[in-house]
Amino acid sequence: MRDSTGSTSVGTSDACATCPVHHTANLVKLGVNMEKFDFVVALAGNPNTGKSTVFNAITGLRQHTGNWPGKTVVRAEGGFALGDHRYKLVDLPGTYSLQAASIDEEVARNFILFGRPDVTVVVVDANHLERNLNLTLQVLDITDRVVVCLNLVDEARRHGRVVDERALAKKLGVPVVSTVARSGQGIDRLLDTIAGVARGEIVGKSRRLRKLGGHFQRAVQELVGMIESEFQTLSNAEWVAIRLLDGDRKIEEALSTGELQELAALPADSVDDAPSEGASSRILGSVRALRWEVGAEFQDRLTEDIYAEAAAIAEKCTIIEGQKTGFDLDRTIDALVTSKWLGFPIMIGLLTAVFWITISGANVPSGMLASLLINKIQPALWSIGNQIGFPWWLSGFLFDGVYLAAAWVISVMLPPMAIFFPLFTLLEDSGYLARVSFNLDGMFKRAGAHGKQALTMSMGFGCNAAGVVAARIIDSRRERLIAIITNNFALCNGRWPTQILIATIFIGALVPAHLAGLVSAAAVVGVAILGVSLTFVVSWVLSHTMLRGEQSAFSLELPPYRRPRIWQTIYTSLIDRTIFVLWRAILFAVPAGALIWLSSNISIGGANISQHIVGSLDPWGFVLGLNGVILVAYILAIPANEIVIPTLLMLTVMTSGLAGVGEGAGVMFELDSVGDTEAILRAGGWTLLTGVNLMLFSLIHNPCSTTVYTIWKETRSRKWTVVSALLPLLMGFVVCFLVAQVWRIATGG
Repeated sequence: MRDSTGSTSVGTSDACATCPVHHTANLVKLGVNMEKFDFVVALAGNPNTGKSTVFNAITGLRQHTGNWPGKTVVRAEGGFALGDHRYKLVDLPGTYSLQAASIDEEVARNFILFGRPDVTVVVVDANHLERNLNLTLQVLDITDRVVVCLNLVDEARRHGRVVDERALAKKLGVPVVSTVARSGQGIDRLLDTIAGVARGEIVGKSRRLRKLGGHFQRAVQELVGMIESEFQTLSNAEWVAIRLLDGDRKIEEALSTGELQELAALPADSVDDAPSEGASSRILGSVRALRWEVGAEFQDRLTEDIYAEAAAIAEKCTIIEGQKTGFDLDRTIDALVTSKWLGFPIMIGLLTAVFWITISGANVPSGMLASLLINKIQPALWSIGNQIGFPWWLSGFLFDGVYLAAAWVISVMLPPMAIFFPLFTLLEDSGYLARVSFNLDGMFKRAGAHGKQALTMSMGFGCNAAGVVAARIIDSRRERLIAIITNNFALCNGRWPTQILIATIFIGALVPAHLAGLVSAAAVVGVAILGVSLTFVVSWVLSHTMLRGEQSAFSLELPPYRRPRIWQTIYTSLIDRTIFVLWRAILFAVPAGALIWLSSNISIGGANISQHIVGSLDPWGFVLGLNGVILVAYILAIPANEIVIPTLLMLTVMTSGLAGVGEGAGVMFELDSVGDTEAILRAGGWTLLTGVNLMLFSLIHNPCSTTVYTIWKETRSRKWTVVSALLPLLMGFVVCFLVAQVWRIATGG
């Protein structure tokens, strides 16, 4: 048996040194199913260490994501095989500590402590070794079945730093493997080391905690003696004692409920080694007395001690090769993109470029998809239906209703998402989005929100449902809810076509033709900026009313700039974001298409259902500066904003009685000519006020059903799902009403 430095070590007296040590029952409670797997491996590490890259390099496509039981923290799992054994890899939340001060820390700590993984891989950034060793030392306080993955050694070398792998392994007492996960360097060796630790072939040295000195050490030793006398096989009694003195409620609960007995590997029916009756009460009584002795400085002393040890180890194991004092590319770029004067213009310029590329680049593929799905496949489906003998109403329901709605969503939604999400991910992968969050942190703080909301808002410009999912990166539930509720004000790509078309028809017409394009574009950008402003305003209101509470500290680490992995980024963003969101949108669009067709083809009293509803809502629409057609279109198009314009045109033609236009009752359509579209809308009584208020209502109104469903999935709260849906809708009505009244007073109309 080898020890962590490669030499031979005599094993302990375990019954089976090569058997798994994980706690199956607790893993089930933690939501991890070990069926078909022999060993479980936990992947821990600070944010921005390349932990996700290591996870992807090990698991490839054999992975899936979900939430931890009872938490909104995302959990990624994957699998891999080595030899005859199968391993489950669980990616723990990125944390800086295991003190359980946040949801992420609690999840990571509880999994390592109570799940007892066979191996815990701690990913550390070789360029910031001292900072990363803080977490590593805390993991080693709990278990010695650890492999340290020394990642990003190439970046460290670029900055003149070389970490002595063998010296670090000797200091820590566990194996250390250097990797460059982005290129796959060192991953095979990492896997072999994981297998060696899991099978008991590589044994780490049991770690003893630091000597705190004085009355701190006396209190710890007194408590350790009590714990060891009652739980004789507990391997980390000193760590348990320190956590109890530090007021760790989860450890107190484990002591009271008997879960600590399970950690000590004591069988439930053990008599000789089982703790005596009332042991938990006696230990907790002593803990309360000893806390008075150590005082409030105990936690500060613990923190100082672990930081000091991390600094000492890092200093001894890091070699600085001729430190460069000249040109530093990262700092030079940061001086520009985070500067007071240039940071915001650069940020707005880059994001504007992303939106422009998305909108311009999506036009051709959207047209091609529409031509294929609507102009070719839909008539072919009708032909097949006629050959089979379908009655007209069945073909209409299936092909003009159900199929056409799905076809519109795919043709309008897929191309922009397939462009936006990879571009957004490339910015994220390069390290720039962390700078966006840095630039906006102060503004979000003043609004009572979290700095990371800048990232969720940016993601919302691609798709609000994806922006809601992205809010998982915010630890505080209060601030996460603020980010979720306000994400609707980020103008998603499904609403851009509506904004662009209406601005072109009504705003561009106000100026000479050569300025029309510029003015229309400025109007759309103005609406998007208004959405950002509403995000701050509503965040401030929520943080001072319904979601009042203490603002959490935001420690933002700016990662180094990295060359984006273009092909991997394109693939993962298409699979993880584009296809996921598109499929969910299609599921909601299909029943909407059926409803649109039925409401337009079922007549009551000489008029169809849609005409009745439009007529009843027209007076309300007039008060709001809109019309009944717009209100009905937004009711029917709740599943997807992409079908708003086709629905508006279909309803306008139907209610206005225009002949020779459109494809028939309940059949959504669009026109290639902006002039022809304008003629239909003007025939339907549309004015400049209607266009302006439609742009405002499109920005503010309730989220689409895909986003509402995602909000419910993320919050598991009916209350906050309803608030997220109705608050923007009410705001949209109020804003449109106020604009309409001021407009009519100003124009005398």
